[in-house]
Amino acid sequence: MTRIPRVLAVLLLPVVLGACGAETATDADAPPQAELKARAGESALELIYVTEAPGYDLARQSVGVIGNDGFSATYVSAASGGQIQLAVDRGKLDAASCAKQSVGSGGGGGDVACERDGDLWYRAAADAHEYARAYEGHVVRVSADADRVDRETLRRAAEKAHRAGAKELDEVLPATGGGSGGGPGTGVDEMPERGDLPPVGDGAPHNDVGASG
Repeated sequence: MTRIPRVLAVLLLPVVLGACGAETATDADAPPQAELKARAGESALELIYVTEAPGYDLARQSVGVIGNDGFSATYVSAASGGQIQLAVDRGKLDAASCAKQSVGSGGGGGDVACERDGDLWYRAAADAHEYARAYEGHVVRVSADADRVDRETLRRAAEKAHRAGAKELDEVLPATGGGSGGGPGTGVDEMPERGDLPPVGDGAPHNDVGASG
C-alpha cells in the first residue's frame, strides 16, 4: 500500500480543513430550516428542485405548489420567449404507466409517446414534450412547448435538475410571508401564483403532474 510521506500529509491537511470550512460557511449563510419551511408554504422542501439551461432564467413569480405538496417553477428565455417548466410531485413513472400520464402541467393532449433515454423518459404529446425522471416516491418533470424549446435543450435542463440545497432554497423561495402555498398571514396581493392553476377562469388545479398511472 502506498503511504503518503508525513511531511506531505501535514501540508495537505490545511487544504482539506479549508475545503470543509468553506462548505460549513456556505451552510451557515443559509436561513434556518424553520424559516425555509415557512417560506415554502404548502410545498415540501424535499420536493423543491432547481435546474439550469443556457439562456433561461427563473421566473420568480412562477414558483408555486402543485398537487398537495409538490413544487413547480418556470424558466424563461428572454431571447426566444421559450419557457421550461420544472415540476416535482409525488407519484411514480415506469414503462407500464408512462403512456397513461399526460405531458406537462397543461395536459399535452392526444396520445403520449414514451421513449427511454438513458435514465430519463422522453415523452411527447401534441405540441408538448418533456423529460421525466422517477425517484423513490416522486417524479421530476421538465416540460416545454415543442415548437419553442428543442429536445436537446430540454434534456440538458432535465439532467441539471437537482434537489435544492439550503442556499438555493433561499434564492428560489419567496421572501418571508409569501410562501409558495400562501402561508398564514399572507395577503392575496403577496401570494405567488400557484404553478398548477389554470391561466383563466375558476377551474380546479391541475393535479395530474407527477400522478401515478
